Amino acid sequence: MECYCKSKKDFSECCKPYLSGEKKVPSAEALMRSRYSAYVLGDGNYILKTATKDAGFEVDVALIQEYAKSVKWLGLEIVKSDVDEVEFKAYYKDSDGLKVQHERSNFIFEDGVWLYRDGEFLNSKIGRNILCPCQSGKKYKKCCKLT
Repeated sequence: MECYCKSKKDFSECCKPYLSGEKKVPSAEALMRSRYSAYVLGDGNYILKTATKDAGFEVDVALIQEYAKSVKWLGLEIVKSDVDEVEFKAYYKDSDGLKVQHERSNFIFEDGVWLYRDGEFLNSKIGRNILCPCQSGKKYKKCCKLT
């Protein structure tokens, strides 16, 4: 099965070993991808475990899981990736329609482990002429934009 993070790798060779703790995450981008997969799977424990204490994730794991399961995650696009910063777009569908979370996330390598530190939300819209994130194969303007 293709990984949820859209890396074009198999889940068992991409994010699964990080989510299970079998392997250490080797980079900020790999952590970003595995955290996206954790949201898709509703794994609030992984989200909490992979964030710094001051990242603001001290909230109840159940709240994270409730949010993660309240939307249908459609895909992840890495816009730019540096050593400790990853800009991404996460596409999802909720009761109001198709949305994009565009964020520039900052990571820190601390005690031999990559952690999410914080992020800046960027204002972004889904382009009319991109392939629709719902994976229908149609352009967005001819697909989910109509619903």
